[in-house]
Amino acid sequence: MIRIVDSSQVSRILARKAARFAEAEAIVRPILEAVRKRGDKAVLEYARKFDGFTGRSMLVPEKELNAARERLSPGFRAAARTASRNIRAFAKLQMPEARSRMLDRGQRVGQIVRPLDTVAAYIPAGRYPLPSTLMMTAIPAQVAGVETICAATPRAVDEIFGTAALLKIRNVFQIGGAHAIAAFAYGTRTVPKADRIVGPGNIYVAAAKKLLAGEVGIDFIAGPTEILIVAEEGKPAWIAADMLAQAEHDVEASAILLTPSRRLATAVAQEIETRLADLPTAGVARRSIGRNSAIILVRSTEEAIDIANRFAPEHLSIPNSRLLSRVRHAGSVFVGPGSPEAAGDYASGPNHVLPTSGAARGRGGLSAADFVKVISVQELSLRALARLAPAITTLARAEGLEAHARSVEVRLD
Repeated sequence: MIRIVDSSQVSRILARKAARFAEAEAIVRPILEAVRKRGDKAVLEYARKFDGFTGRSMLVPEKELNAARERLSPGFRAAARTASRNIRAFAKLQMPEARSRMLDRGQRVGQIVRPLDTVAAYIPAGRYPLPSTLMMTAIPAQVAGVETICAATPRAVDEIFGTAALLKIRNVFQIGGAHAIAAFAYGTRTVPKADRIVGPGNIYVAAAKKLLAGEVGIDFIAGPTEILIVAEEGKPAWIAADMLAQAEHDVEASAILLTPSRRLATAVAQEIETRLADLPTAGVARRSIGRNSAIILVRSTEEAIDIANRFAPEHLSIPNSRLLSRVRHAGSVFVGPGSPEAAGDYASGPNHVLPTSGAARGRGGLSAADFVKVISVQELSLRALARLAPAITTLARAEGLEAHARSVEVRLD
């Protein structure tokens, strides 16, 4: 049964388990080196060893993608259309804009926005194949105008292949794990070198992304998924359902409820047990609830929000929008009882690829802005340069960079 503890124990409860990165990196390093040296040959060897791949080419034929699309149920197609529409609309809101302005006479500054050339999205397909992740990664890249969008997934799943066809993503590779990340980081004869690799994965995928971050752009390193719920009152069945929705992801997932109400805490704990009885994924969810989750009794909602900001959760659920002004650190925020985390996982529009393990202190989730470069532009007339010359030359000489100063003065002689 889930623990109910006092807020004095919050530091111990919220102390995230250190990911086994040292162990994972030791396993991953020789894989990365083998792919760097031997390219496709190494990738295929690892795909056969770890993914059960039996084909000759990692690139999935377009006819196979189209055939998978035809096997999708009408209900799945309709759901994918709804989700895609909202994801695309939200991604458009996130796009940086080209702009310029005249700071002074003859001194125009601005920015232009250009898409990355090639991106790769990692799509998990282990215990739970995730076509939703394909939508969450590929659609923002499409909105950004990326010319070559690739997807890697370790096994053939109709919902993933068919979704790729629906989105007109043709560069789908049936490879997974660290060897997939290495293939896109280095590039091989079959796999294009990516400018950025995005998407979630297991600890070996995360370790590979971490080790290759200097070789290729990445979104962030995601650890076990997590939700933190703040509630003074509410329907225990709804709160319990939200906690179990997170817990079923992985045995390392965590679901935390912060509440000042002991009555609500007890009711939610009982409801979790009731719902676990017939949950098909109870084998995973029960371990997550028992090992990594808790209900924490706090003195007030204000204390709960302070704890949430210390934790910087991947998903934060709050009871109303009045608390938004106090939220400083979270991957994504779900406001009010009608906003379950599952809505964000699939169809409400904001991205579900989110920072975990405190990374939300530094950034939010994946967005269309991750697939573009914002390039600054400046254009000065000679009169504008003359006005700036004293500041430029003084600062240049203070730094000992005489040629910098002279490159301005030569234009003004």
